[in-house]
Amino acid sequence: MKSNPTKYCVFIDTIRDGTVPSVCDGEGKPCLFETRLEAEREIADNMITRLQEFIDGERDFDDAITTEEYVDEVNAPPHGSFIDSTDRHFEARVP
Repeated sequence: MKSNPTKYCVFIDTIRDGTVPSVCDGEGKPCLFETRLEAEREIADNMITRLQEFIDGERDFDDAITTEEYVDEVNAPPHGSFIDSTDRHFEARVP
């Protein structure tokens, strides 16, 4: 990592686009988190939502219990973007 501040982002691996941020704001910009714990809690919150959808009959069980999201450190220069571990650049929003 470079000397820019470290933030955390929730990612998912996709077949079409490779590794991409999976938590975005209303404008589709990836969200960055100040701590790993905050990002992990976002994943947990998404899992809770999926489990509730299963309980409500809106989602299959296997889909509800499976998560492919993970947290990774990113390099976050002060200009509102970030760089992932493969040097891909993204515009970001810090919640």
